[in-house]
Amino acid sequence: MSQGILMFKKSVAKKTIAITSVFIGLQLSACSEEKTAQSELILAQMTLEEKIGQVIQADIASVTPAEVKEYNLGSILNGGNSAPGGGKTAEWNEWLALADAIWLASTDTSDGGLGIPAIWGTDAVHGHNNLQTATIFPHNIGLGATRDTDLLERIGAVTAHEVRATGIDWVFAPTVAVARDYRWGRTYESYSENPKLVSDLGAALILGIQGKPGTDTYLGDKKTIATAKHFVGDGGTQYGIDKGDTIVTEQELRDIHAYPYKLAFQNDVQSVMASFSSVNGTKMHESKTYLTGLLRDEMNFNGFVIGDWNGHAEIPGCTSTNCPDAFLAGVDMYMAPESWKGIYESLKSQVESGVVPMARLDEAVLRILQTKLNAGVFEAGLPSQRPETKQQSLGSDEHRAVAREAVRKSLVLLKNNNQTLPIKPETNVMVVGAAAKSMKHQTGGWTLSWQGNDNANDEFKTGETIYAGLKSAVTQIGGTINWSVDGSYEQKPDTAIIVFGEEPYAEFHGDRMDLIFEFEGDPNLNILKQLKAEGIPVVSVFISGRPLWVNSHINLSDAFVAAWLPGTEAGGIADVMIASSDSTPQYDFVGQLPFSWPVEANGQLIRKNDGTAFQYGYGLSYGDNVQLAALPVSDILQKPEEIFSGKILSKGKAVDPLEFYLGDLTNSNTPAPMLNLKSLGGSLVSAGTDYQAQEDSRKLSWVNSNQAEASARLARSFDITQMANYDMLSLTMTLKVTKAGNDKFVVGMVCGENCFGALAISSVLSKLPRNQWQEVAIPLNCFVSKGLDPKNVEVPLFMQANQGWELSVHKAELVSSKELTSCPQ
Repeated sequence: MSQGILMFKKSVAKKTIAITSVFIGLQLSACSEEKTAQSELILAQMTLEEKIGQVIQADIASVTPAEVKEYNLGSILNGGNSAPGGGKTAEWNEWLALADAIWLASTDTSDGGLGIPAIWGTDAVHGHNNLQTATIFPHNIGLGATRDTDLLERIGAVTAHEVRATGIDWVFAPTVAVARDYRWGRTYESYSENPKLVSDLGAALILGIQGKPGTDTYLGDKKTIATAKHFVGDGGTQYGIDKGDTIVTEQELRDIHAYPYKLAFQNDVQSVMASFSSVNGTKMHESKTYLTGLLRDEMNFNGFVIGDWNGHAEIPGCTSTNCPDAFLAGVDMYMAPESWKGIYESLKSQVESGVVPMARLDEAVLRILQTKLNAGVFEAGLPSQRPETKQQSLGSDEHRAVAREAVRKSLVLLKNNNQTLPIKPETNVMVVGAAAKSMKHQTGGWTLSWQGNDNANDEFKTGETIYAGLKSAVTQIGGTINWSVDGSYEQKPDTAIIVFGEEPYAEFHGDRMDLIFEFEGDPNLNILKQLKAEGIPVVSVFISGRPLWVNSHINLSDAFVAAWLPGTEAGGIADVMIASSDSTPQYDFVGQLPFSWPVEANGQLIRKNDGTAFQYGYGLSYGDNVQLAALPVSDILQKPEEIFSGKILSKGKAVDPLEFYLGDLTNSNTPAPMLNLKSLGGSLVSAGTDYQAQEDSRKLSWVNSNQAEASARLARSFDITQMANYDMLSLTMTLKVTKAGNDKFVVGMVCGENCFGALAISSVLSKLPRNQWQEVAIPLNCFVSKGLDPKNVEVPLFMQANQGWELSVHKAELVSSKELTSCPQ
């Protein structure tokens, strides 16, 4: 134990508050008062530099133990792609070794400092999901289908135990978002569309992670600090856009999005994470109304608020290294992964100059110290010497059994015509689809890496694939089983089980513009049609992070199971789908839909039991003898060639099926269907203007030094090479330049992540006469030469610039030109 910590304990011992009450509530109060006194004594001895350090969190990929000591940092984290040594193959003892190094550095008092222990936070959102040997549970959407608070508490306990085994003190979970639009890429992090269910399950997970307040287990050896996130409104953004804007009344915000936090606070959750998103146009990281007024004054939260990953930088006027606004609004600790040094210097200067009052800094530091005292980190000692790290628990049989139970209870049976399930003894089964043998598909995002889309099966040291679980169960009851990637076979099977679903994603990478899973002619539909034509009963197992429009798939299936993102213990699927040797079910289906299942594909705001294919709470069991009728099929599935005609903008607005977006460098692109709007960060202003008629065009004004862009986007990629006269196509725009800026004006097209073709056309635009409508044509092959893949175009137009540029656009389209011009230089 460091001298600094001993000094704290001796100082506080002189001022110990004597309490003799036998009532747990009063004992808790006494403990709280004593720890408040301790934290105040510590605060009184801290230098300004020590205080500044306490309110900053750095990522392990961007900070060393020596820097943790030098800057007195209060916390570190490992982001989704961060692990000791880099990569994602670090063993548990490597995590523990880094935890030791951080603890030793932060508690070192050799320079005369106080030696306040740093705490380590991690996104353990479905188990200790950055470790190869950890137990990985179903994502929250699947846990929502279980409706089992006892199970959630046990999952929280397992997660905390495995996290503590690696020397980590703090978990960024649970997410208590109430998702309202399935197009949101974080829908699977939400338990349900129902605020009450989200509240109950989130609170249960908190009890498992932290322990029950007033008991000996509370924040004990096998517990960690929990975090309720993301406050507030993250699940309600318009169009389901991650980091977007939630447009709600104050009552809706409280009744829907703030509701789950009430029970979280009753269970004494120690930290809250601020949301990236905005509410009614104001970024949450800058909202004193919500981070202080609602959270503190109205809801009486007494822990501390952590920002999200450089979330402060998304406030208009802020940067990643300079943002007093977030701190003044109520963020107590900056999450500044690689920007922490800049934040340290700027905040120190702001406190010294009075921009940030010392009283506000003291308030934040006091909250952080209080939480550290509550969690026992001052007296916990070196992580590798703690009892919970000596007994290795990662991926234990006991923990995996809890995960397998969770998988069983999460499955929702949507269809079981002719009682196709369970699979009976001595059945010849064919399992179809690459996803059946893919750990990355069943675990999804936030697994080993942020996106989870680059994981190989051999990188998982525990668990089994869906196929492995089915094979074990089928052979145990005398059946035979084979796997086919495409539905082909040598011997006709009695039953086919096809496993398919979404590719892994996380956060905004999973945002969609509609809910259509596949179009006519896409692979899984073709396989289902083939099996149906051959008279083979088909069971579909759908792997997804949200309900999607799969009406055609359901119609072609005899049985259909929503399996969500089940995690590593996929044997739980076989437990329910495969009968015992006497043909009776081993386990029944008990899962119920946590979200209504869409009957339409457009992804509009969901409403419970309103216009749905399957209502919220729906879920068949083996006792139900229901013959599901065919579901309606959208015409768009029959006409994929009509997705895009080449017309992009008309009268300043996006031509269906495109949507027009505005976005800042540090903020999400948000839809701008109307002419008179601005980007979330305020860098780009759109307004109606006149060309041939009143407001038949869109004026775009870049008003500050932050880079911003306007774009027209498709819901999915389109193959432009299929358009007539492809070789002669040009991007043609009817526009008027009002002002020319000093920096580049870039126009381009996007073909996926890190795939685009862009051209600086500043010189072209600068030479145009001001305030005159002109036609500008750029050959498509110019964009191809800059990296565009014309077979996979998602954004056929974006315009990017910063302060000084102002132009109006009436029309934009891809049209065939008789003679191509040269590419802009």
